[in-house]
Amino acid sequence: RIFLKLENLQPAASFKSRGIGNLIRRALLTHSTPHLTHFYSSSGGNAGLACVTAAHTLGRPATVVVPMTTKPLMIAKIRNAGATDVIQTGASWAEADAYLREELLRKDKNGVYVPPFDHVDVWDGAATIVEELEEKPDAVVCSVGGGGLFCGVMRGLEKRGWGDVKVLALETKGAESLHKSLEKGELVKLEKITSICTSLGAIMVGAKAFEYGQKKSVRSVVLEDREAVMGCWRMADDERLLVEPACGVNVALCYDGQLKKLLPELTAESKVVIVVCGGAAVTLELLMEWREKFGLMERETTKDKEIPSTVATNGHVK
Repeated sequence: RIFLKLENLQPAASFKSRGIGNLIRRALLTHSTPHLTHFYSSSGGNAGLACVTAAHTLGRPATVVVPMTTKPLMIAKIRNAGATDVIQTGASWAEADAYLREELLRKDKNGVYVPPFDHVDVWDGAATIVEELEEKPDAVVCSVGGGGLFCGVMRGLEKRGWGDVKVLALETKGAESLHKSLEKGELVKLEKITSICTSLGAIMVGAKAFEYGQKKSVRSVVLEDREAVMGCWRMADDERLLVEPACGVNVALCYDGQLKKLLPELTAESKVVIVVCGGAAVTLELLMEWREKFGLMERETTKDKEIPSTVATNGHVK
């Protein structure tokens, strides 16, 4: 029994609205001069969009620094949401973040730093995903970039007294900083991000996420880009929802018996929550481009007449 937690319907089109919205709200409640605050976010895209959306809603300015890997589509969306400025610099999020701290935040005494994932307020905001669940699930599936969502899910499960719930932490090859850290037994920094899932593009996962990843209830899973993209087009075919590959990687586990292979103890009555984390960097054109590039994945798909995405391609029966 699969339950989709549709975080793609949040104001900024991803789960980031929960954590970053919570951080900004709390910052305004505790700041000595909230009417003078200016929020600064470094982001691959979605965190920046969530920052601007929340700040603009609460009547405050926000500036976002994104790396050179961020697509023009996402930059336009951040500007359209009301950003004071969007600056593109650095080969990775880490370099964009360093620029924000050294060149912008240091020069603004009323500036408030909005970290994309590594902050307790961000985790507490994401934890509300679990607080909204009516029943205890048998497993939760979520993707991991820097670890904000993952930490939130783990904190939420702890608060509900559900610490024994299995959690599958999904990454893609070329962005698997958590997986490599767990393999080595210490935090590992990737040389660069090579995955198509740029929203998972943290070269080093947060320390708290690494701590949570070592729990017995957690299993780190790495899929290929083609599987993440497969999750995207099948989500579009089966549920009429557009999501980024960073989210599609979670959905991919719902097909071809992959969940059962990873968690053989699951039964027909087991409840599995898939966090559809969302992401604004997706269009129909991009989806078709990804599907064309990774189309061979369709040939490996198990046919099932009850699942639309296994019997039709672009509206034509296979």
